[in-house]
Amino acid sequence: MLPNLEVGAFVKASYKSGEYIGELLEIRETKAVVKILAVLQHPIQGDLHHPFEAEVPFFHQRKALSYQEKALITFRDIVKYELPIPDYESSLSQAIEDQLTWYNQKNDNWARKAIAALEEVRKEYYS
Repeated sequence: MLPNLEVGAFVKASYKSGEYIGELLEIRETKAVVKILAVLQHPIQGDLHHPFEAEVPFFHQRKALSYQEKALITFRDIVKYELPIPDYESSLSQAIEDQLTWYNQKNDNWARKAIAALEEVRKEYYS
């Protein structure tokens, strides 16, 4: 069960290496349905089973969950959120910039591939 949370509450939720702000829509046995309202951290690019490795069979491009998309998220990845909720588009832009800054600090083959993948994803968002 989700302590101190009920349907309609605003939450921070982690999902496939991304972090989001959302509204709790439904509570199930071990997971909850969350409607996405903003992006806190863009999902990491690359193979999640081989993190930070550039030479993998398929280097994944990962998009953030979209505005008002509903995601089924495990309880352990959900906490109450009480700060102001940013606009989805501006939060997505900020999350992309933050992710690019982080990749640029790494300065290795994996980071260069991640930057290229994220730049492609960004083009898709704004096309």
